[in-house]
Amino acid sequence: MSTPSLRSSPEWKALAKHWQALRGTTLRQLFDADAQRGTRLVAEGAGLYLDYSKNLVNSETLKLLQKLAQARGVFARRDAMFRGDKINETEKRAVLHVALRAPRGEKIYVDGKDVVPEVHEVLDRMAAFSDKLRSGEWRGHSGKAIRNVISIGIGGSDLGPVMAYEALKHYSRRDMTFRFVSNVDPTDFVEATRDLDAEETLFVICSKTFTTLETLTNAHAARDWCLAQLGGDDSAVAKHFVAVSTNADEVRKFGIDTANMFGFWDWVGGRYSMDSAIGLSTMLAIGPEHFREMLAGFHAMDEHFRSSPAERNLPLLMGLLSIWYNDFFGAQTVAVLPYAQYLKRFPAYLQQLTMESNGKHVTLAGEHVDYPTGPIYWGEPGTNGQHSFYQLIHQGTRLIPCDFIGFMHSLNPLGGQHDLLMANLIAQTEALAFGKTPAQVRAEGTPEWLVPHRVCEGNRPTNIILAENLTPHSLGALVALYEHSVFTQGAIWHIDSFDQWGVELGKQLAKKVIPQLQDAQEPKLAHDSSTNALIRRYRVARKTPS
Repeated sequence: MSTPSLRSSPEWKALAKHWQALRGTTLRQLFDADAQRGTRLVAEGAGLYLDYSKNLVNSETLKLLQKLAQARGVFARRDAMFRGDKINETEKRAVLHVALRAPRGEKIYVDGKDVVPEVHEVLDRMAAFSDKLRSGEWRGHSGKAIRNVISIGIGGSDLGPVMAYEALKHYSRRDMTFRFVSNVDPTDFVEATRDLDAEETLFVICSKTFTTLETLTNAHAARDWCLAQLGGDDSAVAKHFVAVSTNADEVRKFGIDTANMFGFWDWVGGRYSMDSAIGLSTMLAIGPEHFREMLAGFHAMDEHFRSSPAERNLPLLMGLLSIWYNDFFGAQTVAVLPYAQYLKRFPAYLQQLTMESNGKHVTLAGEHVDYPTGPIYWGEPGTNGQHSFYQLIHQGTRLIPCDFIGFMHSLNPLGGQHDLLMANLIAQTEALAFGKTPAQVRAEGTPEWLVPHRVCEGNRPTNIILAENLTPHSLGALVALYEHSVFTQGAIWHIDSFDQWGVELGKQLAKKVIPQLQDAQEPKLAHDSSTNALIRRYRVARKTPS
């Protein structure tokens, strides 16, 4: 029996009716009516604490959202994912990033085969290689130890490793240099290598198929750069390149020893792969022990999501609140505001995780949705953002739900600066929730003409996510929290959160355009008039010295 469309379901209609009744209620009123709200609307799991009391919800809202989740099959789909069912329906694949962090001995099956032993076989090989390189046992072609590691990838093969390296820099080897190249713009590669010695540099090429255009273009640039400094001896490649791939033939053809090829599986989506072999550069930076700590944090949140009751389930609650604002309040964006400089790349990482997953306009049944999906995620670390875009959040005309992320202790204590940082986090959520009334502004002696300009209406919703410290474990838990929140939203919308056909279209068209830019003979163009004109203009400029 087919599932009713989302808007026609009784659970959705009940929420719509409830929203009409609640929409005039303010956070001031909700807190005044419930003295325990700030300690009641909280949840904990996997070392993370979520305060969701400053959201425009009451107990009835939460009950209705949980009923919607049940009716839309969120829990059944969650269980299917953990079982290894092929819930990525358009690609006929299992979705098993949870298997990447399953403990040794746990059993997860795909097509009747337990995949956990394979996962740990790769992890063990990664650890052995990392120990050899970090100890200096692995040496380059000329006999020098490796001091520089450059990871080359794009999308999920880059954003995750970059974010994890920056987030866990406190735990990284400071006598080594780690850099990342993703953009096919030659500037990215040139700037990453300009001050390095090829004799001391290792490249990690991350491409599942070893055919990704941008990644292979940069990989060949790296090969040429390396050989130019190492006397042109092709055998040097095997000492300065390793691959994260499943295509042994192409890896071998490139010159990489397949003994130094680390694989992963088609049930791992790129944006869910930072804890697979794609994280090799992360392991090289922080070491195998810390990498396994990160996996343990992922797994702790997986188990919390799988087993915790709905009213205390962090990813479920965050996913449901996102549905509430996106689909009922018309909020189009979510601001992610980490009060930790180490998490400066976390919002960028979440952009792919959330928007590539849920930026879809058709349901699993192929029907066009009649409700918004996939809010835009963005953000910057606090306190920098406070002197930039917070003005719009406080007094602008758009409702922007915010996730504030903070840590009780600093990894770099310096006087009272961490107290100042956390004071700002706490104060901002209070200011967004309750604002400043005209009466409060007048009480400060403000001239009447200035009063409207200084009023902050408040009623801006926030989640506050806290952990004791930014550790590999807490980072893993934090990433898994958002992974499963994304899953919850996609399950309610009945979309496939694990394909990315829109990304593929642009790649296909680029392959047609490349020869039209480069061919010596004038190509026959059959694009639209704008695209044809742009190609011709570029061809003319290409022949003219800059």
